[in-house]
Amino acid sequence: MDSTSVPPLSVVVGDEELLVDRAVAGIVAAVRAADPDVDVHDLMPSQVSAGTLVEVTSPSLFGERRVVVLRAAQDLTKEPAGVVADYLRDPADDVVLVLVHAGGAKGRALLQAALKAGAHRIDCAKPTKASERAAFVRGEFERAGRKITADAAQALLDAVGTDLREIAAACTQLIADTEGRVDAAAVARYHRGKAEASGFTVADRAVEGRLAEALEQLRWSLSVGMAPVLINSALAGAVRGIAVAVQPPRGLSDAELAKQAKVPPWKLRTIRQQARGWTPRGVAHAMRVVAETDALVKGAGRDPAYALERAVIEIVSARGRR
Repeated sequence: MDSTSVPPLSVVVGDEELLVDRAVAGIVAAVRAADPDVDVHDLMPSQVSAGTLVEVTSPSLFGERRVVVLRAAQDLTKEPAGVVADYLRDPADDVVLVLVHAGGAKGRALLQAALKAGAHRIDCAKPTKASERAAFVRGEFERAGRKITADAAQALLDAVGTDLREIAAACTQLIADTEGRVDAAAVARYHRGKAEASGFTVADRAVEGRLAEALEQLRWSLSVGMAPVLINSALAGAVRGIAVAVQPPRGLSDAELAKQAKVPPWKLRTIRQQARGWTPRGVAHAMRVVAETDALVKGAGRDPAYALERAVIEIVSARGRR
């Protein structure tokens, strides 16, 4: 999407956060390419009222262009949703409105109203089939002008699991650490730990309580261009695994525990070793930290690198908390 093709109204529909974030970022980037000073309002339902929406969607007296992103539009209460519906009938020329909707039955009337008003629809459904995840892996490499063999794509998925952010992070690191076409042997080398810094390395060192190494790996990952959201996703995945290991639900097999932790079964042994020294209280604190950091690296904070450093320090300090 270029700056001349940005529609005044878009709906991003789906429940896969990574794809949703990319779709929204693409629209904002396209508008900024034409107007670097564009005013962007990225709002959650809890942050808005009817008055706020009227203010950000009203025509500007000075013709200033704005992008208004309404996340989780299905959760808007009646009055704010009514303001959006009214706006759809008479949109402002200097506003690009992006509605993000989960795609379910909740709030469907607003979604339908936007589509009826001519909104450009971008679907971001979560890949549920192995073939869809394999296609995603191939797409990540194609975006970088690279290729990956079918068996290598499957080996990567077997090693990483089904979380799309973690798959994307693994693709990013493989692209950075290899040249030419990636085959299954390259994937095997990577997952034996021969890659340099990655979000997973940062996360592993953090949950193991190795602060100096975690910060060193974090700074290196950022220096080679790894996206902050992917690093925090790796942190969240590591903390989630620790949570499952510290308080495993009774009666679940290892395969079921691995599914709950969103990791391949072989990784459970590593997670159990990393979980030594963790307490339920420490896990709860670490989970709050990664949730807060998620918002900060997605735009709520001004310095994603600082937010990630703080998260690593907090996670390390949470280990052993009584």
